[in-house]
Amino acid sequence: MNELLLIITLLVSFGGTLVFLKVFGKGGLFAWIGICTVLANIEVTILVHAFGMDQTLGNTLFAATFLATDILSEIYGKKDAGKGVLAGIFTNLSFILLSFMWVHYIPAEGDWASEFVHGLFSNTPRMLLSSLIAYVISESIDVFLYHAWWNLTEKKTGSHTKMLWFRNNFSTLISQFVNIVIFNFGAFTGIYTFNELIAITASCYVIYVVTSLLDTPFMYLARKIAPVEKE
Repeated sequence: MNELLLIITLLVSFGGTLVFLKVFGKGGLFAWIGICTVLANIEVTILVHAFGMDQTLGNTLFAATFLATDILSEIYGKKDAGKGVLAGIFTNLSFILLSFMWVHYIPAEGDWASEFVHGLFSNTPRMLLSSLIAYVISESIDVFLYHAWWNLTEKKTGSHTKMLWFRNNFSTLISQFVNIVIFNFGAFTGIYTFNELIAITASCYVIYVVTSLLDTPFMYLARKIAPVEKE
């Protein structure tokens, strides 16, 4: 069941990126980054066993934010990709502030939800701060590498559009590694043992490698949906 749900989540995360691009253009990608960021920060608190590994959830949703950023880089240029990163940063900051306030409300006698909200979000400031730091660093690396690889492939091939798979995969694989290491060790040090952290980080990165490779067809579809407008 976990494996099936992860596959469905992946399809929804990547497919949703294209739907928002098709319907709303680059504004839709900014919105989708915000949606995925909030949901991933909630989902990442859950640890599951799937595909023979223990892993935190949120991997596919975080992967969708990298896909959206790469699409922004590919179609609209580095400036708009940077705006996509800012959209994720401001979404993170807003969610940190609001979730912090949720757990400090004094519930009414008839309240039934506060106990669950407190249990879920009382530890999230540390997780969200780790997520924010990891997001800022890794997404900035992703945008930088994407355009560095693009300049390289354009010089090598003489084509502005060739080797999309190369710049997409190699920018994402490197930045995702940075993301998962910073987040897991920042959020879960002291909660899991060091060996558990290594195992969880390794398994999460394996998932990121798979999702990074699987997002390539969605990159090509995105380029068919919207024309390239690189600066």
